[in-house]
Amino acid sequence: MKGIFIAFDQAHKDAVISLLEHNNCRGFSYVEQMQGRGSKTGDPHYGSHAWPSMCSGIITMVDDKRVDAILKELKALDEDFELLGLRAFVWNIEQSI
Repeated sequence: MKGIFIAFDQAHKDAVISLLEHNNCRGFSYVEQMQGRGSKTGDPHYGSHAWPSMCSGIITMVDDKRVDAILKELKALDEDFELLGLRAFVWNIEQSI
């Protein structure tokens, strides 16, 4: 089992949720408003007058075999809209209840 954390511009919300549904990822937790700044490119997402956009985040737990397909689709979405920003991180899940 793997955990995938996805941080993205709020404009990506519907596309990211649709992507997860397409890959049979039923369960996830969604954080609607987060502030942040990308480590490579893109504008800050601070929700301020100077930087009005915000980002969101989703964490989902998936079977190992689904990770590569999900990351591939997320990368394609990010490349289609590079200025918005999207990052995904994968963790090993040791235990769950």
